[in-house]
Amino acid sequence: MTEKKQIRAIKGTRDILPPDSALWNWFERSAREVFETYGFRDIRLPIFEQTDLFARSIGADTDVVGKEMYTFEDRDDSSISLRPEATASVARAYIEHGMHTLPGNVKLYYMGPMFRRERPQKGRYRQFYQVGAEILGQSDAPAIDAEALEMLMVLFERVGLAQTKLYVNSIGCKDCRPKYVELLREELRNVKDKLGADSQRRIETNPLRVLDSKLPEEQSIIEELPRISDHLCEACRQHFATLQQELSLRGIAYEQNWRLVRGLDYYTRTTFEVTAAGLGSQNAVCGGGRYDGLVELLGGHPTKGIGFAIGTDRVILSLQEGEKRLSMPGLAVFVAWMNSATYPTAVKIARTLRDAGFSVELLPEEMKFKKSLGLADRLGARYVLIIGEDEVASGNFTLKRLSDREQKKFSDSALIEYLQLEGRGSGA
Repeated sequence: MTEKKQIRAIKGTRDILPPDSALWNWFERSAREVFETYGFRDIRLPIFEQTDLFARSIGADTDVVGKEMYTFEDRDDSSISLRPEATASVARAYIEHGMHTLPGNVKLYYMGPMFRRERPQKGRYRQFYQVGAEILGQSDAPAIDAEALEMLMVLFERVGLAQTKLYVNSIGCKDCRPKYVELLREELRNVKDKLGADSQRRIETNPLRVLDSKLPEEQSIIEELPRISDHLCEACRQHFATLQQELSLRGIAYEQNWRLVRGLDYYTRTTFEVTAAGLGSQNAVCGGGRYDGLVELLGGHPTKGIGFAIGTDRVILSLQEGEKRLSMPGLAVFVAWMNSATYPTAVKIARTLRDAGFSVELLPEEMKFKKSLGLADRLGARYVLIIGEDEVASGNFTLKRLSDREQKKFSDSALIEYLQLEGRGSGA
């Protein structure tokens, strides 16, 4: 017989297995809890969209659209792409469902996989995950930007992300940024021969992207280039000054980074990034900014917008590699029953404990007591609930704590009360 070749995950993708998946669930749950205290609501978006949505929003001549998107023809010959990011999809949904008629600002959050065919490396995958939030409405008040940043930093503090740094900048508006871009282009032309091939190409196509360069030999040149903070119009200068006041009011530490830019025309004013420890040079875990022109670009009413996307893969990596390792809740109770006569009672008690919120493992078939204790140990259970004929007859059940082998007897109602108290005492 011919040996069948093993099928493996596609390069740049991977399986997230227990116990790591518990950490992912905990982080996503923490994000939901924090975001909802700020009035954000969940939006579920399609994983694929019309290719034109990303070509128009991100830009047809960008690397993301031109080289990295997974694009294919559908059966009706239309072009479809797996989403490389979610902001464009949120804007499309906002327009399609007439959400501009809703009262106040529309605050939405999302989480899920994105897709880009990049070279896989530490913290970067071809199927990667993001948690993001967007605020859409008619106001571009700096307080909106500041509150979004406050929410972001509250989340990172809650999950114990180590040594985060928030960087902010203003990239001006449609009145002042074009003049700065032209000035930057002229200055770059003067030093073109000293730049690498990518930066040389970007001088004409998108000179702001040169400021993103990580090439060591270009850093001293970039440091001498004109800074956009010196070329903001009065309205943008005041907006950025007020944003900084708002951040100080909220006690949010930040650094100004004049090289923090967005190269697309619909971005305006506020841009920001958060870095975290334990990730080497690829240390950005979140990026975002104001995009007041995006909805209109996609055919909607003029709308102000700001948002961010958290790279979940990198956050999890930073949490795992940081000094603070999280202890995720595991199996609470292993139910060991002694013979078939006790099995119906074991089933009922397991259901009662699960209804009370405890993680329970119920043996599916009879097992010798010593062997069942060994299995409970290997599964990491905190307690073994022993159900024999004596326990069924008396209505009192033996609970064995595996950490110190202490045993106590409880009725089913007292058992739940005890486990709840124990859980609160241990922080579980």
